[in-house]
Amino acid sequence: MAGFVLWCLLFVLCWPLALLALVIYPLVWLLLLPFRLLGFAFEGVLELIRAVILLPARLLGGAGRRRYS
Repeated sequence: MAGFVLWCLLFVLCWPLALLALVIYPLVWLLLLPFRLLGFAFEGVLELIRAVILLPARLLGGAGRRRYS
């Protein structure tokens, strides 16, 4: 909502720049999409490494931390 209000303010002050921002925003989003997907993949690999490293600790001492009600 704040972004829309700021865009409206920019449109009132300088409408050519606001229209240019309106056209360029989807192009920038498309250019950054591969980096976002790469970030998801990198996060998944790091979670897998973390799970493999913590597996012995979970097998040996993980049951003592659980609460049964």
